[in-house]
Amino acid sequence: MAVPDYQTIMLPLLRFCGQSKGNEVAHHAAIDALAKEFKLSEENGRQLLPSGRQFTFDNRVGWAATYMRKANLLESTRRAHYRITRRGLDVLKRNPDRISVGFLLQQFPEFIEFRNLSGTRPTKGHADSESALAQTTPEESLESAYQTLRDELASQLLERIKKCTPTFFERLMVHLLVRMGYGGTLKDAGMAVGKTGDGGIDGVIKEDKLGLENIYIQAKRWQGTPVGTGEIDRFVGALQKTKANKGIFITASRFSKDALESLRDYHVKMILVDGAQLAQLMIDHNVGVSLSSTYEVKKIDSDYFEEAAQ
Repeated sequence: MAVPDYQTIMLPLLRFCGQSKGNEVAHHAAIDALAKEFKLSEENGRQLLPSGRQFTFDNRVGWAATYMRKANLLESTRRAHYRITRRGLDVLKRNPDRISVGFLLQQFPEFIEFRNLSGTRPTKGHADSESALAQTTPEESLESAYQTLRDELASQLLERIKKCTPTFFERLMVHLLVRMGYGGTLKDAGMAVGKTGDGGIDGVIKEDKLGLENIYIQAKRWQGTPVGTGEIDRFVGALQKTKANKGIFITASRFSKDALESLRDYHVKMILVDGAQLAQLMIDHNVGVSLSSTYEVKKIDSDYFEEAAQ
């Protein structure tokens, strides 16, 4: 089964807490029990948020619990533990088909106050309409929007790269590799790249700041045509001639299927970087991009309040 949205999780979570007969429930125990109830596959259970920092299902169970705490159906007992309230038990006695944000808004003033405070209450004309309410948690919405912006930026970067001159493209590669930790200083790397003229090699760069080993580079600022096995073969031949064993082939285009499959046939360590990966690396290492806005997402520091709870 696919990962259910957080609203679908609310009622099963409340029922699970109701089975404890007023005793506290550990959050991780609720996650495990609900994963079994929803028959979540191991693959879906390990699905991550776009940031890769948390499992999607765990995040959704967490927000289902948070929203029901705001409606006073659950109450926190200690860190990562909660229990059902008298109100929560009363709700279960009514045997609802579903608990959702709309359900909570219709009945519980505490939850309405919370939505007004957080600025997430539906706009006029859409109140109590579940179709107008987000099916994703706040983290998911934020990360999804971030990923959309990042994808659009990557697309714009590729368009710019394809219009630049081959000389600029080489400089861009140098700048990126230095930002990634290769080549020592930008001056050292700039002197190395573009100087060999040895067949299929465009330049040489140090593997690290100490220069323990060299990495050989080939850069192709192609647009629509994919890089095929012929170009890879020429680069590998040049590496073998210089007795090198590490190479990076970078293109603004893409690699053909045959070129990708041919990697296993070579006896040198080869990394292929296509246009899509190149754009992502530029974003990650702040090459050709500038900071537009910064948003800090904060959470409670439980250790800070540990003494107060004693």
